[in-house]
Formats: sequence, C-alpha cells, structure tokens
Amino acid sequence: MSRLLSRIGAFSAGHRLVVAGAWLVLTVVLTVVTISGAKFSDAEFSISGAESTTALATMKEAFPEADPDAGELLLVVEAPGGTSLTRPNDRRLVAGLVSRAAAVPDVKSAADPFDESRPYVSRDGSVAVSTLTVDLEADQAVVEDNLREAAAALTDRGYGVELGGALDDGPPEIAGVTEIAGVVIAFVVLLLTFGSLAAAGANMLTALSGVVVGVLGILAWSATGEGIQSTTLIIAVMLGLAVGIDYALLILSRFRDELRRGAGIDAAVARASGTAGTSVVVAGTTVVIALAGLSVVRIAFITEMGLGAALAVIVAVAASLTLVPVVLRTLGHRALPRRERPARGAAYAAPVTAAAGTPAAEQVPTEQAPVAEAPAADAPADASAATEGSGSRRGPGLLSRWARMVVDRPVLTMLGGIALVALLAVPALSLTTELDPPGGPDPASSQRAAYTTVSDAFGAGEQNPLIVLFEGTEAADTATGTAKKITALDGVADVSPVQRAEEADAAFLAVTPDHGPTDPRTGDLVNSLRTAMDDVAGAKVSVTGQTAVDVDVDSALSSGLIIYLIAVVGLSLLLLTLVFRSVMVPLLATAGFLMSLAAGLGVTVAVFQWGWAGALVGLDEARPLASLTPLIVVGVLFGLAMDYQVFLVARMHEAHRNGLPTRAAIVRGFGQASPVVVAAAAIMASVFAGFAFSGGDQMVASIGLALTVGVLVDALVVRMLLVPAALRLLGEAGWWIPRALDRVLPDIDTEGSSLDQEGPPKEDGPRHELAGSARN
Repeated sequence: MSRLLSRIGAFSAGHRLVVAGAWLVLTVVLTVVTISGAKFSDAEFSISGAESTTALATMKEAFPEADPDAGELLLVVEAPGGTSLTRPNDRRLVAGLVSRAAAVPDVKSAADPFDESRPYVSRDGSVAVSTLTVDLEADQAVVEDNLREAAAALTDRGYGVELGGALDDGPPEIAGVTEIAGVVIAFVVLLLTFGSLAAAGANMLTALSGVVVGVLGILAWSATGEGIQSTTLIIAVMLGLAVGIDYALLILSRFRDELRRGAGIDAAVARASGTAGTSVVVAGTTVVIALAGLSVVRIAFITEMGLGAALAVIVAVAASLTLVPVVLRTLGHRALPRRERPARGAAYAAPVTAAAGTPAAEQVPTEQAPVAEAPAADAPADASAATEGSGSRRGPGLLSRWARMVVDRPVLTMLGGIALVALLAVPALSLTTELDPPGGPDPASSQRAAYTTVSDAFGAGEQNPLIVLFEGTEAADTATGTAKKITALDGVADVSPVQRAEEADAAFLAVTPDHGPTDPRTGDLVNSLRTAMDDVAGAKVSVTGQTAVDVDVDSALSSGLIIYLIAVVGLSLLLLTLVFRSVMVPLLATAGFLMSLAAGLGVTVAVFQWGWAGALVGLDEARPLASLTPLIVVGVLFGLAMDYQVFLVARMHEAHRNGLPTRAAIVRGFGQASPVVVAAAAIMASVFAGFAFSGGDQMVASIGLALTVGVLVDALVVRMLLVPAALRLLGEAGWWIPRALDRVLPDIDTEGSSLDQEGPPKEDGPRHELAGSARN
C-alpha cells in the first residue's frame, strides 16, 4: 500500500494544476446539485420492517391527511385562578381568540374547542385547546409572535395562552461562535506545533477544503431522496473537520521530518505520502467502517447519520492523499520554521541551537536515522539510553521525561492511569436515555408550557395516544368487539370510538395511556396490547402510533448498542492484528478504547444527566441523555482511538522491527510520534469542544462533550500512559504472534519498508544530508 500511496502523492505533487482543478470541478458540480435540490427532513424515528413502522405507513395510506402541506399546533388557553372557561363570558373570549388566530398569516384554520362534535375542553373547564392547521413552511417563531398579539386581550386579564407542537426546524446552524472558536484554537495549536504560519495555514486550508466538499456531497446526496436530518450534517462537519486537520497534520509532520533529513522536496512528498499516508488510510478506513456499521441497528436515521459522517471522513482522507501533496510541493521548505529554511540555492543545513549546540534536526524525530544495534542484556545503562535517544528528541523535554517516567515506573503508571479513568467513568453506571424530551428540549419554551398544561389537565398520555390498527374485511366489527378488552388493560385511560377508513378495509382505536410517552409503564402497555391482540380473530391487528414507534426504537437502540459494541471490538482486534502483527497490542488497544468510552460517557452523564457544571455547556435542564448519544459516541470514538493507536504504537513497532529491544523501541517511538499525537488530540478536542459548548442542540452538545473527554483521555492517558506501560511490562511478549498466523496475514506495511527496498524516489534536486546527522 505504501508504494501506491507514494506514487499517488508524487503524481499529485507533479501535476498540481490537474489535481487542484479536479477538486475545483467536483466542488462546482456538487454546489450546482446542492442549490438545485438539497433539502432537510425532520421525520420521526422509525425502524424499517418493525410492526409499528409498517402499521403507521398503512395508517397514512388508509387515513390520508387532509392537507399534507400543513402541520398542527395547539393553542392552549388556561383560565386564571382555577375558574372555568365554560362560563359565557369566557367562552366569548376564547371564541374571539380562535377567530383572530384563524386570521393570522400562515394559519389555515383554527378549531373551536367547544365544538360539540369534537370538544377539546378539560373536565373542570379550566383548559381549552384549539387545534391550528399551519403551513409547514411557516416560521414558527413568527407565527407564535402573531398569536401572542392576537391573545393580548386574554393574557392582559390573567389568562394563560401557550402554543404547543412544532413545525419543521429548517436548515441547521453549523457555524456558531463556539464552533468557530474551536477552529481558531485548532489553528493556534497547529501554529505552535509547526512554528510556521505557512505550514499551519496550509494544514487548516486543506482540512477546510475537505469539509466544504464533504458538506456539499452530503447536501447533494440529500437531493436524491426525501432529505436528510439536520443532525446528520452537524455530526459530519464536526467529524470531517477534526479528522481532516489531524490527517493533514500527520502527513505534513512526516514531510517536515524528511526535509530535515536532507531529502529533496519531491522525494519528501513521496515518502510522506507513502508512510504517513498509509497510517491515514488505515485510520480513516477504521473510522469509515465503524460509522457505516451503524446500519446494523436498522434505524434509518442512525444509518443516514453514519453514512453522512463516513462520507465526510472519506473526503478528508482523499484530500489528505491528493490535495496535501499539492500544498506540500507548493510550500517546499517554507513548511519548516524560518530559522531552519535554507537560503535560496543553498543546501539545507540544520541550525545550531544556542542552548546546547546541537543541530535542531537531532532534536526532532527522524524517520530513517540509522538504527543502532540492540544492546546486550548486560550493556551499560548509558548505551541503552543512547540507543533510545537515537531518532528522538534530545534534552530534558516534557515528552522525553514523560516517556522515561512511563517505562521506568510502569506499574505505578498503570495504577494511576486506571484510577483516573475509573473516577471519570463512575457516573456512566447511572446512564439513562430517552428519545426526545416530551414537550421539546427547552423547559422555558411555550411549547413545553403548553405540553405540561395539557398533560396536567387531560392526563399524561393525552398527547401521545397509541393506535390499534385493524386490517381486513371485518376490521370495523373486530375493533368494536375488542374495545372493551383493551379498556380493561392496566394503564389504559381511555379508548376512542372506532374510526373507519373510507376507501380501505381498515379501522383503528386510539388508546390513551395513563402515563407519558417516556414512562416505562407506557412501554409495558405497548407490550400488553400486543400480547392481548395476538388471539384476536377476524382481522390483522397491529399496535402503532408515534409512541409505539418510539418504544420500539428505544428498545432497538438498547439492544443494537450491545451488538454494535461487540462488532466494533471484533473489528478492532482484527484490524490491529493485521496492522501490528501482534496478539497483545490489539488487546491493549481495545481495552483502552473501552476505558476511553467509559470516561467520556461518565463525564457526559455527570454534566447532562446530573446537571454538574451544566451552565458551562448551556444546559437548560438536567435530563437523561438522548438515546442516540451512546451509539454515535461508540462509533466515532472507536475510529479516533484507533487513529492514536496507529499513530503512536506504529512508531514503536517500527523501531522494534528495526532491531531495538522493547524498552528502547517504546522510548524512541514515543519521542517520534508523541508530539503529533498531542497536537492531534488538542485539535480534535478543541473542535469537539466548540460543539459541546455551543449551547445549541443538547444531543449534539452531549456528543461533543463525550468526544472531547474521550479523545483527551484516549490520547493522553490510554495511549501515552497505559499502553506504553503495559508494553514495557510485557516485554518481547508484547510483539509476539503465532508463526502460522503471521504467514497468512497480508503485509499492510504502515512503516514504509517497501519504499526502502525499492530505493529512493526520483529527486527534484541533489539530496542534501542533514548537517551533523548520523551517517552510514
């Protein structure tokens, strides 16, 4: 693979206008498709093939909506001080409000709550509800303001007037202040990492270009169907930006290392593409498989979200393999800090530092510095230290001290790291989930106030009835004969009269539960209804309605999470065995992923479910996490955790394969890869934190926080503490693999050894060795 990617990088660098033009043409085409047909959809959750989903589709066909372009809102009026709206004067006030509401722009009709054929007044007369038919394209905030003006005559007298329900939310906001701040912080990290404004700018430019193309691709995809959920686009932007920056960072860092070795620009581009590019492909493939694997849950919304995010990652990988080489060839030595750049026409020579008189090139990771032979077991300590230091940072740097602390005190390091992760993970033991907060996510909204008022006046299940659908020539008679049986079930508050279809052999009963849609007892009622309807003869009977669909979705998410987690763990073991040709490294990596996941979810539960420090994330109300959150976090964090495993341990593995013993290989690999891992984790965390602290959609914010914590724990604790310490304790056994398995596994060559075998690529000029570097 490294040979192929090296040639792709060399081709891209040698044909910059062609590659840049191809990306530009793709962008234009996707833009045209997006403008002509992109659309969003806020359809409810559903499971393809489930009883509730199939029956709900039948309901829509047998009982079509009178106006498919209209939605419903509830105008809720509450009498002041426990009085009744049934008094003549109050009825006139309500009638006047209904009349004015019907005249509000975008309101097509307003039902009279006192209509004797369909009354909507509570038993004590304190609450009346008018059902408004509203244009789906209307701006709900504008409609609400107009209705407030229409209701002023009542609210001035102490009547409560609220607007319940929700219309289409429209296109999402994906670039708020905190998201932009996250990108700015990421750029600062790049600037500090590279010490070059040109390198940092190039890294960010290629990542943003990939995000733009990815977003346009998703929007163009939406034009081919019924539209995409707004959350799909937000998650895709979040993930595409984070991995785009990190993948470009990895290749650009390797390019700089090659330049410091004295390689020509073209050769440096080719080798960076073949080595770091292979790691990018492996990491990106892992993320894509994990995201696409969300389809195993069989929920259309989850599948769409996973595929959308996977598309964003694919574009990020493609940009890293083609656009980044174009930018690298254009930058040349400007990718290095100004003090390290050679004068025009001069050979490259590393500057001498004032601190120690050591060439700067010896202070940075080198990729191909000759590897000293492994010291004998009885070799003096200074010889071992010299071997470890070869190709790693010199001097008392923080990361150098970190690496030696880990390998010198592995047991203490593991105990401390495990204790920290366990502390963060404890809240995850109380994790609970829900699909959507009843009445909307904002507790201070009119929508929530209306929902609460109706629930208190009419019963918790009034706004979320269950539908028992009967299909067949005797559907209506069967429904009539079954009504008493349903009424007798525990948890049933009311059963409506039989509703017959005009043009189909179908009928239904609306069953009002005693409890709300998120109450576990409502789920028990759904199961009781299905059990009771099993022996009904004369018609096919199904239990549906949005509440029943939600119960089925929640159940599928709970079971699907377990199945998906098992699949992800299996994939992790398989992929890492293939990459590292080791038994223990994949086991350590998978255990580390599970620890990072537990820590991320634990902190998220503490903030969003317990309410700790909720103000920092703009939390309006402490509630159970969204049912989708754990599933999405598992998929995304798995891919990112494998990224750090590949970035860091691959360098340790490379050093070990080149002859170093385990301890020396860990220190050298750590010194080479840890700066990139730290920078990558800081960038990821800043991007995710921008969404976590946005104060917007709480599901997106909770996912952002879980990923922020998960990434930091995975990179800084798991990969840079626990994994090196465990490998130190395992010694040579950490790299062991059965010979039979080693023979059948294909060689992915993440370390670029095949590039060494075929010789250096064609140079764009004489190859200049690094001044002061080790020579063969």
